[in-house]
Amino acid sequence: MSMLVKYERIDELGVITISNPPVNALSHGVRSGILEAVTQAQADDSKAIVILCEGRTFVAGADISEFGKPIQEPSLPQVNAAIEASVKPVIAAIHGTALGGGFELTLSCHYRCAVPSAFVGLPEVTLGLLPGAGGTQRVPRLIGVKAALDMMTSGEKVPADRARDLGLIDRVLEGDLPEAALDYARDCVAGGLGVRRIRDMQIPVDSGDEQTLDAYRKQLSKRKRGQEAPQRIVDCVETALNKPFDEGLAFERAQFVECTQSGQSAALRHLFFAERQALKVRNLNPDASAREISRVGIIGAGTMGGGIAMAFANAGIPVTLLELNQDGLDRGLALIAKNYGRTVTRGKLSASEASSRQALITGSTNYEDLGAVDLVIEAVFESMDVKKQVFRRLDEVCRTGAILATNTSYLDVNEIAAATSRPEDVVGLHFFSPANIMRLLEVVQAEHTADDVIVTAMALGKRIRKVPVLAGVCYGFIGNRMLRQYAKEAQLCMIEGAAPDQIDGALTDFGMAMGPLAVGDLAGLDIGYKARQALTDEQKGDPRTYCIADALVEMGRLGQKTGAGYYRYNPETRARSFDPEVLEVIRCEAERHGVVQRTLNNEEILDRHILALVNEGFRILEEGIAQRPGDIDLVYVHGYGFPSYRGGPMFYASQRGLDVVCQRLEALADQSGERYWEPAPLLKQLVDQGQSLDDWMNNQR
Repeated sequence: MSMLVKYERIDELGVITISNPPVNALSHGVRSGILEAVTQAQADDSKAIVILCEGRTFVAGADISEFGKPIQEPSLPQVNAAIEASVKPVIAAIHGTALGGGFELTLSCHYRCAVPSAFVGLPEVTLGLLPGAGGTQRVPRLIGVKAALDMMTSGEKVPADRARDLGLIDRVLEGDLPEAALDYARDCVAGGLGVRRIRDMQIPVDSGDEQTLDAYRKQLSKRKRGQEAPQRIVDCVETALNKPFDEGLAFERAQFVECTQSGQSAALRHLFFAERQALKVRNLNPDASAREISRVGIIGAGTMGGGIAMAFANAGIPVTLLELNQDGLDRGLALIAKNYGRTVTRGKLSASEASSRQALITGSTNYEDLGAVDLVIEAVFESMDVKKQVFRRLDEVCRTGAILATNTSYLDVNEIAAATSRPEDVVGLHFFSPANIMRLLEVVQAEHTADDVIVTAMALGKRIRKVPVLAGVCYGFIGNRMLRQYAKEAQLCMIEGAAPDQIDGALTDFGMAMGPLAVGDLAGLDIGYKARQALTDEQKGDPRTYCIADALVEMGRLGQKTGAGYYRYNPETRARSFDPEVLEVIRCEAERHGVVQRTLNNEEILDRHILALVNEGFRILEEGIAQRPGDIDLVYVHGYGFPSYRGGPMFYASQRGLDVVCQRLEALADQSGERYWEPAPLLKQLVDQGQSLDDWMNNQR
């Protein structure tokens, strides 16, 4: 018997125990061990077989280290077939999480029981995959078409009670595993419950038909636009509905193998690993440990401050929200209440959960009330003078060892830190709006930020369910520094002759959540306009990159809030429509700046936007502003709507070929005569040396 799986007899039961810490992944050794144990149990006089796992969880899924490699036999489908074929009832006893292949393993058992805190799920879709060991064939037979599609296309984890109500598991256990599981198995034996194979069940008749499947396909093409795996899951369920079980299994396996070889799955797996890597900060003192954070102060109760307060309250961390006057504070607290109300209406939270979260946020207009907090985050107006004033005040009132954080999106964190007598306690925590929803958190390490402050910030980001990414200090850090190049191309493509809807369409067809001009209208064109007013002509740069936006603002077209910006907006539905008046503004500005307009094709528009991001990304890497290419990808996917199934700008560049990207940038430089299109030195160097970004990363260690 393998070291990872043991088989023993306890009275009339055969007990198989899996022990492959930390998550009992289904490695080759585990699969062989289970198969051997099931075979052995067929030959003895046990009356039923129980499968248990040691440690903190049941099998949490496949062994990801085996992805992309040929599977050594026995494969999981072979193990599952052997379990299902057992002549004695097999009972899976679930604790922790049974996910993906781990849950498919339990579906090949004849009965399933779980402790109340357990979760089950098939999250393969989040990695661009589909359940490949019978999940798409067995789940619809067990719980019907609709419930099965909901579960598999969302990838959500289902808690034990709900899993029992759905029919995914048979009993929620009381008392502790494994005793309760063995008692359940004894009940099954005493009750004469024989084997019950899901493969022999019929899909519940009223649970869905071809029309249901078509409705799902339509819904998924909107909700998971551009993604292949969700649609393939529907195809597999359709096969389950119309074909015998073994044909369905073969079809599912073929679809699964195709997914594992797809670019989309490679991209999503890249992000999965990048998220884990991002938490590891290089060159920190190994002894630095996180500071205790049990209460947080937030300055500014506007949209941003309120959203940040909710992010902490949602993680159970009490917040003191500070505003200059009572009016501002009341407005902020009312907005938070409204947001929680909306979540309750949508059924995402119960009224009692929402009110207990809201109760964690207390308002104040007095800086002295921040005396005992462990961390304070400033979320006030983006002005260096205002921020320095706030930090001087915090320096006076906050206790020694409190972390002082700024939520600035562009400003120099070193300069902000210098306004205090404790620059080692100052860090940037750049949240993205709406802060209670957006997952990205840029953690900005200033020149004097202490190592334990960085450790604390990264751990805290994870605790409040964000994706924390470390950035160095420069104008705009990682995300907004790249965004400037992207936004600039939108303005230049427009003045050169592309209409707003053509530009936005080229980018949403690529998979971006929104086009750059629609985003401008959503945020308000007056924001950039006001920011430019404070700059000199030299700082503003090329007038062609902002003259159209300025002209629209001066006409009173500020975007959605005034019903018109680059587009017109329906006052009732907010639906946007093309506006010929804007084309006239663009034509006049082109004439004024001596730009000869032409027809641009979508390929050029797309390349100019995406490669502007890529080229700036290479500069950011070379300067050490980002630790690794994957960090830049996380920033763009989680903060700026870059399609996750394309893996982020740096992954996209690697997939397209760094040599191809370099040639295309050189062609854009020749075509436009603009120096900024010249490939970043690091990109050129890698291409000249025939190296990949992975090679470069390995040389950084």
